[in-house]
Amino acid sequence: MIAETICAAVSVAGLGIAGITAYRRRFLAATRIAAWSLIPVGLVLTGAVEWAVDTAFSPTAWIGFGLLGGAWALFATTRAVERRAGVPGRKERRAARAAAKREAVAPTASAPSLGRGAGATAAPGKSAPSGGARTGGAKAGGDDFSDIEAILKKHGI
Repeated sequence: MIAETICAAVSVAGLGIAGITAYRRRFLAATRIAAWSLIPVGLVLTGAVEWAVDTAFSPTAWIGFGLLGGAWALFATTRAVERRAGVPGRKERRAARAAAKREAVAPTASAPSLGRGAGATAAPGKSAPSGGARTGGAKAGGDDFSDIEAILKKHGI
């Protein structure tokens, strides 16, 4: 009975403050204050206050709160031991799986192998063209794929 009276007094005081705020032409703030001040009366009318008062003085409820606190303490203890022992947590396991998936999907490519006669094989009985006879000389031998390699590196391939 006293809890309901206190809630009603708080609501009346809040509505009074909301009225003063509205008088000062701050209607948005006055509406918010009125909304907050109606919550205690609403809780009384729904029976939530009576339930809270009954729970506060019930030894069974306090045993339940104690069990919930004990469960929370067990969770916190196992988490602390897990961190201290170096057991990988959820984030580390997820990162390891993502790294493994990336390696499986896109392995790193090796450099292309350019043999001694890459593209310059001679027909039987004829000699292979010399490095100077080709269109780039010695430069062409090392740079014919450099532009392609640059494009591939640019795209991360």
